[in-house]
Amino acid sequence: MENKRLFLFVALSVVILLLWQAWQADYAPTQSSIASSDAPALPSSSPSATDVPAVAPTPASADVPVGETPVDTPVMKRDADVARGERVRVVTDVLSVEIDTLGGDVRQADLLAYPVLVNVPDKPFRLLSDETGPLFIIQSGLVSAGAAPDHHARYQAAQAEYRLSAGMETLEVPLTWTNDEGLTVTKTYVFRPGSYAIELRHDVNNAGTTEWQGRQYRQLHRERSERESAFIYTYTGGVISSENNKYEKVDFDDMADANLSRDFQGGWVAMIQHYFVAAVVPAQDENNHYYSKALDGDRYVLGLVSPTKSIAPGESGSFGSRIYVGPKLQHNLEEVAPNLELTVDYGMLTFISKPLFWLLEWIVSLVHNWGVAIILLTLLIKLAFYKLSEASYRSMANMRRMSPKLQQLKERYGDDRQRMSKAMMELYKKEKINPLGGCLPILVQIPVFLALYWVLLESVELRQAPFVLWINDLSTKDPYYILPLIMGATMFIQQKLNPPPPDPMQAKIMMALPFIFTLFFAFFPAGLVLYWVSNNVLSITQQWYITRKVEQAAESAKASK
Repeated sequence: MENKRLFLFVALSVVILLLWQAWQADYAPTQSSIASSDAPALPSSSPSATDVPAVAPTPASADVPVGETPVDTPVMKRDADVARGERVRVVTDVLSVEIDTLGGDVRQADLLAYPVLVNVPDKPFRLLSDETGPLFIIQSGLVSAGAAPDHHARYQAAQAEYRLSAGMETLEVPLTWTNDEGLTVTKTYVFRPGSYAIELRHDVNNAGTTEWQGRQYRQLHRERSERESAFIYTYTGGVISSENNKYEKVDFDDMADANLSRDFQGGWVAMIQHYFVAAVVPAQDENNHYYSKALDGDRYVLGLVSPTKSIAPGESGSFGSRIYVGPKLQHNLEEVAPNLELTVDYGMLTFISKPLFWLLEWIVSLVHNWGVAIILLTLLIKLAFYKLSEASYRSMANMRRMSPKLQQLKERYGDDRQRMSKAMMELYKKEKINPLGGCLPILVQIPVFLALYWVLLESVELRQAPFVLWINDLSTKDPYYILPLIMGATMFIQQKLNPPPPDPMQAKIMMALPFIFTLFFAFFPAGLVLYWVSNNVLSITQQWYITRKVEQAAESAKASK
């Protein structure tokens, strides 16, 4: 009996430890993914450094000197003299974006369908910003041994505002840069209705007398931000995807320690946070150089540089890619790029979490309520594991039935543990009870429960999703702490259904757990607490039913003798 209780307690401790580690630590990328700190900015397989701009920013009217990579260029300062040009505002049905004519950067992006707070529906969540909160912008430009507009060049815009009207299939926002040597670059953003994916093109027209050679770079520039919650950890930082590693985190500490420097075909780069992502996706048949760089002010860039293109005099050429600025909606992300849906980070249990999410989404399509769907999904999981749970609860019921006899043995043998253990094993053999029979079924179910935990934590669909009455946002804590109190009560009832530990210290620890977990879950999102409450209620019902059957069977056998 003591061994079984100890085993269960260890299993519970392991679960808590896994959750705690998931909150406190990221999955570190492999050492092979990051170049050494003294490595050159571009590997030997890349074009020479004469193809890229210099470290120091240059006046807009001057040509960009050559000699360094674009990742070395400090872009902005977060003080009164932040460099900025004119703003071009773009409004679609899902996005409100501001593009600065200085560099043609995407400096601000509001997600119109995602309010900051559920009770402030008119204030959209701002994912990109260069004014309020941590700096987070998307930069792009061309680098060349000759003239080329980088993200310090000043573009000209035809108008200050663009709107995607009903019935329009596309909205093009062109910015133009020219020089005295006959080079014209048109940087165009293409928006589509209902889409968070934006096409980015650099069209180069060479009206000069010499061949032009250059490359396109695109980079995400972000300032490290404080953690959003002290209780719920989600990853904020960089991610890259390649054929060899479909989802690889490159966090801010990694970027501070060493510059990323790699070349591969396709893939993408992204900066992610809880529920939202900004990503740059090149053509999947294009080989790019991927890089990172730590800048002053706790700012970091993660980007990629295209191969060199040559444009003869009198000819034109184009560089293209896509950017995504929006929520981590898996179906949308799958359409933008291979493996981009992995930014919905379920961790090592993705192979379990994905089917659970699809099932949850299917249930929502029927009941139109995420809270009800969580309850029904929990019910389906309990049904799937019914036989395993039955074995566990039957073992517990038999152990509970044996509690008086075990207590007698303890009183008889006192501190003689050897004789006590021998007598207990004889009793188990006589009663045909396996003291560890309930442990394996519990351990088998733990990965599924943890996978569902990550589904409920990572799914943006639960953000501001109402349930019933006072719970109008399943992604935030219960404002009145009713669900955590119910969860604590259900844990207490479960304690009473289980056989009491013979060891007084274990008994005190087990009795304290409902109170500890109630405090722990008081700050958890309501959707997660709802899942635990549903699971506990169903477990209590099943355990009570099985315990009653075991006790009735024992009484019938006793009466028949």
